[in-house]
Amino acid sequence: MRIDILTVLPGLLSGPFSESIVKRGIEKGLVEVHVHDLRNWSTNKHKKVDDAPFGTAAGMVLAMQPLHDAITSLQAERDYDEVIFLTPDGEQLKQGRVNQLSLSGNLLMICGHYKGIDQRLRDHVVTLEISIGDYVLSGGELAAAVLTDALVRLVPGVIGDETSALSDSFQDGLLAPPVYTRPAEYNGWRVPDVLLSGNHAAIDQWQEEQALARTRERRPDLLEGKDSEPGA
Repeated sequence: MRIDILTVLPGLLSGPFSESIVKRGIEKGLVEVHVHDLRNWSTNKHKKVDDAPFGTAAGMVLAMQPLHDAITSLQAERDYDEVIFLTPDGEQLKQGRVNQLSLSGNLLMICGHYKGIDQRLRDHVVTLEISIGDYVLSGGELAAAVLTDALVRLVPGVIGDETSALSDSFQDGLLAPPVYTRPAEYNGWRVPDVLLSGNHAAIDQWQEEQALARTRERRPDLLEGKDSEPGA
């Protein structure tokens, strides 16, 4: 998988991509992440990449010329499965979408900044708009880092135990059950007996019950339509 990211603040992404899972995927040669400074495509002598919006709206907008030229330049080098714009009014990111995007070969991400990008680019160039939540950040860089991390950990070979990712919250539409580790008793707090029983069928059943109970308590919205299903 190759991920290209267009941003006016490339330094914001150096930290997240030089640590942990993303770093491991890059070092293993399983993932390529390329961060591009949008100012490299600006024809303005001061490398300016923003302009005032038409109308009466306050703030600034990423300028059309450098952004369109950057996208066109990158698309001339390879085909992208999606051109993704990170924006608060996009589709809210869910695990199902992450799973689907993790099968892609090439992805291009555009980090919004200021008041965003020209609507014409959204209409004619962007193929997918994603939000990581109902709040506003200073720019799309952190959102791009979140999406990249979520994708890279699903690439086969990046995580040592690939089955681990499949048991995460949301993979089966539920929150993950509680987890425990050694020692079996600490400060008077005991691990549930079933987890020490060695009975794998009983453990699986307990984990399923706990996942369902936790989801019903914390995220009942995830269960809409599930409680009426057979066996729910």
